[in-house]
Amino acid sequence: MDSVPDFGKILIFFGFILILTGLFFLLAGKIPHIGKIPGDIEIHKKGLDIYFPLATCLIISLVLTVILNIIFRHK
Repeated sequence: MDSVPDFGKILIFFGFILILTGLFFLLAGKIPHIGKIPGDIEIHKKGLDIYFPLATCLIISLVLTVILNIIFRHK
């Protein structure tokens, strides 16, 4: 029965991550230049618009990696 508290901690952790993700999407439009930096791919053709924020995804991934490494190394 020791796994039940561990499962609760895991659920709280993922819930916290979901809340942070939701807040990011709510506030992303208010952050200047997010999704519009050099390296983001935009293709506009007749009847077709494709947008892939490659550079933005890489920067967000790098920032989250640093933050999570700091958090988990201090346990």
